[in-house]
Amino acid sequence: MRPKVIISGGQSGVDRAALDFALEKGLETGGWIPKGRIAEDGVIDRKYPNLTETGSERYSERTELNIIDSDATLIISNGELKGGSKLTRELTEKHKKPSFHLNFANTEGTQERLEILHWLSSIPCERLNIAGPRASEDKEIYQRTRDLLRLLFD
Repeated sequence: MRPKVIISGGQSGVDRAALDFALEKGLETGGWIPKGRIAEDGVIDRKYPNLTETGSERYSERTELNIIDSDATLIISNGELKGGSKLTRELTEKHKKPSFHLNFANTEGTQERLEILHWLSSIPCERLNIAGPRASEDKEIYQRTRDLLRLLFD
């Protein structure tokens, strides 16, 4: 089951991989981003439609709004959650929103794909928030996320 809308905070890494995948597949994008369209690698490109700036430059504000405005959150990492990714998990629990954490460090092949697809089919999810570490925290996370999303939704 493919979501109709991919929600993202626009940061480099997982967020940007989710947006690029959505554009590649013609899916609608959306989400909250910090005031000034800031990200660690500069200004978030305007090629990503439907991203709304928050009233502040705090990443935590856009993280929480994206959780509130989505049906569920897929958190992708290559190791234990920390920083903004850990906050994402905590905020999904605070707002009682479904979430799934895929840790590439603990995966052994296609099993995780099946688990994610089963999770998505068990919940109503038209608006999927996809979150995880920025590129500076994991140089491979962008490509691994793109590859995973292709496997899931192609």
